[in-house]
Amino acid sequence: MIIVRSPLRITLGGGGTDLESYYSEYGGFLLSAAINRYVYVNISTPFDQAIKLKYSEYEEVKNVKDIKHPIIRSVLDEISLDDNKIEITTTADLPSNTGLGSSSSFTTALIKALYANKRMQINKRDLAELACKIEIDKLRSPIGKQDQYISSYGGIRELSFSKNGDVDVKTCNISQSTINKLEDSLILYFTKFSRDANIILKEQDKASKEMDSEITENLHLVKELGIKSKDALEENNINLFGEIMKEHWIIKKKRSKKMSNDDIDKWYSHGINNGAIGGKLVGAGAGGFLLFVTQDKIKLRDSMKKFNLNEVQIKFNFEGTKLVMAD
Repeated sequence: MIIVRSPLRITLGGGGTDLESYYSEYGGFLLSAAINRYVYVNISTPFDQAIKLKYSEYEEVKNVKDIKHPIIRSVLDEISLDDNKIEITTTADLPSNTGLGSSSSFTTALIKALYANKRMQINKRDLAELACKIEIDKLRSPIGKQDQYISSYGGIRELSFSKNGDVDVKTCNISQSTINKLEDSLILYFTKFSRDANIILKEQDKASKEMDSEITENLHLVKELGIKSKDALEENNINLFGEIMKEHWIIKKKRSKKMSNDDIDKWYSHGINNGAIGGKLVGAGAGGFLLFVTQDKIKLRDSMKKFNLNEVQIKFNFEGTKLVMAD
């Protein structure tokens, strides 16, 4: 039996500049952090000759080409089975389609699990690039490269995207005391809205390709704020980091009318007026998780109770996609 886990992530700054339509013209920059909430992939060998898949649905097929799940089918196209006899089960700590990069976490976990099943190793960069190839090149998902890289590497990383598509991965120069303070300052709430991020990302991608000046300028500002966010954390200034996140959300909302809704705006405004320094929706927007930065968690928690939103307590993950068991 093989068990692999891959972390979900929160974007701390620069979100959206990892789309090829933007970075191929201007270069991108993103500050991202893996968290201790995971997607798990379990591989075992069934008694009968079949490919068995257990996720939100159940599939049992004889050949890879008959698999309905697009990521599993594409990964198995890339990493061929020795025989069509395998059982793949996937579970996750948090719901999918909620802005935490779960599809890429699943992709990196599945790739690493299949490598382990063949008694092969794959390094973090090759893992991230293969996941990008499958999701972006083969499946044409309108997503960037952040999710694959941060799930593979883990940690708090600055990701720089060159015009030719190369990704420079750096560990941020943030002290352990600042990391501890940042963990203590973050509160994550589930908005109860799941959404298809592809709708918003397709809009942004289309506008970037068409050189929409408003979208381009918006992403220029977001990239600058991403760099400022990194600088604030490296200078141990959590308050400034929170203020930058607040500014980032204001700018991010301008990218699409679908970015937020009345409920999310209400919850966000209430949080800002009751102890939060800043905050934003994690991911492409339109739902998922609402992230706040606060120096007064007790006040913010107490004030948000009336909305009955589920809080998810998080810490950072520094291991990335990991082989948990190989038996």
